Amino acid sequence: MLALLVYDGAMKSVVAENLVKTYRNGQVKALDNLSLDVEEGTVLGVLGPNGAGKTTTVRVLSTLLKPDSGHATVGGIDVVKDPKAVREIIGLSGQYAALDETLTGWDNLVMFGRLYHLSGEQARVRAKELLEQFSLTDSAHRPIKTFSGGMRRRLDLAASLIVRPKVLFLDEPTTGLDPRGRMEMWEVIQSLVKGGVTLLLTTQYLEEADQLADDIVVIDRGQVIARGSSDQLKAEVGGERLEIVVEESDINAARAVIERIAGGSSTVDQGLRKISAPVRAGTDSLIEVVRELDALKIHPLDLALKRPSLDDVFMSITGHAAEEAVVSNADQPSKKKKGGRK
Repeated sequence: MLALLVYDGAMKSVVAENLVKTYRNGQVKALDNLSLDVEEGTVLGVLGPNGAGKTTTVRVLSTLLKPDSGHATVGGIDVVKDPKAVREIIGLSGQYAALDETLTGWDNLVMFGRLYHLSGEQARVRAKELLEQFSLTDSAHRPIKTFSGGMRRRLDLAASLIVRPKVLFLDEPTTGLDPRGRMEMWEVIQSLVKGGVTLLLTTQYLEEADQLADDIVVIDRGQVIARGSSDQLKAEVGGERLEIVVEESDINAARAVIERIAGGSSTVDQGLRKISAPVRAGTDSLIEVVRELDALKIHPLDLALKRPSLDDVFMSITGHAAEEAVVSNADQPSKKKKGGRK
C-alpha cells in the first residue's frame, strides 16, 4: 500500500525537494536544488538536453545514488532512509537495455523474476504474460543478440514490470531507436499509463514529451527552469508564429509589413527566404498580411501559421537550442553499468 503524499489536494507518488548532487569533489553540480513531483496516475516528462541532470535525477529517485542534500520520497517512502522499500514498489528502465545478450528473451525475463524473489512458477507465468503484452512471443526463444534495437528496448521495459510496479522510471526509453521503433515504444508506454502506472519519463526528444506527458518539467544545468502542460509552455513563448517565404527581392518590403502587423520584430532566414514573427491575432493577422502584400504586388511562395513547438519553448526559456547545451560527463551513462536494474 503506497503512502502517498498530498500537495494542494493532489496525491503525489514522487516528490523531490531541493536535491543537490555533485561530482569531482564538488566541481560539477549535476543537480542544483532540483525540486519536482509526480501526481498519482500521471506522466511527468522531464525534458532537457544531455548533461541537464535527467539521468542523475532518476538515479537518485530510484535509490541508485544518494543526494548530497535535499529530500525525496517515492510512494511516501524516503529514498535514502529506506531504499529497499522503495525498490519493492518501482520499476526502472535505463538508457541502455540491461539484458544478458547470450540468453533468450524468455530466459532473461525468468531470471529477472527470480532476482525479484518470485518462485520458479511465478517467474515463468509472469514472463509469458509480459512477452505477450509486448508482442515478443514469437521471438521469446531467440538470443537477445539477434534482437533489433526496438525489440531490446521493449524487452528491457518488460523486465522492469516483472513485479507490477506502481511507479515506473523510464530514462530516455527511445534512445537510439528509429522512428518506427519510437512509435512502437510510445504505444507501449501509453498502454501502461492507461493501466494506472505513475510514470516519470526523461527525454531529450521534444516531440516525445509533447506526445506522452500530462505535465512537463524543463531542466537545464541541474535546475528546473519551467513547468506546465505542453500547451501552457507553448503559450509562454507568445502564441502562434507567422511564416512567409517570398522572393529574395521582396524580403525587406514583406518584413516591414509583417513586423508592423505583428507589432514586434521578426527573424529572416536568407537562405530559405523565410520571414517569421510571433503573432497574437492568429488567422486575423495572417489575412491582414496577405491583403497588404497583395496590395504591394508581393506574392508569397509559401505561408503558414504555426503553433510554437517545444523546440521553440526550450530556446525561449534557456536562450539556446537543446543540442547546443554543454554535455556534462556526470550525467552520461556509465559504460560499465548499462541500464539501471537493481
